[in-house]
Amino acid sequence: MWFYIRMEWLFRRCNKEAVFYSVFRAVLFMTCMLLVLSLYSVLWSVGVQLHSAFTGSYVPGYHSVLLINSPNENAANDIARAIMERRLAASINILSRTSTMYYWKGEIQEASEILMLVKTKTSRIKQVIEYVRSVHPYANPEVLSFRVEDSSLAYMKWMDEAISDD
Repeated sequence: MWFYIRMEWLFRRCNKEAVFYSVFRAVLFMTCMLLVLSLYSVLWSVGVQLHSAFTGSYVPGYHSVLLINSPNENAANDIARAIMERRLAASINILSRTSTMYYWKGEIQEASEILMLVKTKTSRIKQVIEYVRSVHPYANPEVLSFRVEDSSLAYMKWMDEAISDD
C-alpha cells in the first residue's frame, strides 16, 4: 500500500515519463544483476577457459584433489564409481591398505583404510562432499580438499572435458 502512495506522490511531483524511466532503469539493473549472479559459475568457467586458451597457462585453484578414506575396498569402489557416473570427477585413484591413526572419542584408534584421490573441478567439491556424506558408512567421513596450484595444461583440459559443466 505504501508503495502505491509513494508512486502517486512521485507522479504528482515529477514528470510521469521521468518516473517511469527511473523505475524501469532500476528494475532493468536489478534484473541484469540477478542474471549475472545466477550465471557466475558459467561465466567463471568460460573466463578460465579463455584465459588458458589465450595465455597457454593454467589458472591456479580451478581444479582440486580430494582425499577420502573408506573402511574397505567395496565401499571405496562403490563411492568412486558413483562419483564417476555422476561426472563429478575426472579420475579417482584407490589406494589400498593405508594405515590410519586418529583420535576418536578421546582415545587413539588404529585402522586399516582405503584412500581415494579424487581429481575434480574446485566448483564440484561441494557436490562431491554432499554425495559422500549421504552414502559413506562412517558417521563423520574424512573428505579433505586441496587446490591444484600448477599442472600440465593438457591434463587440466582433459579434466575439463571429463567433468560435466557446472
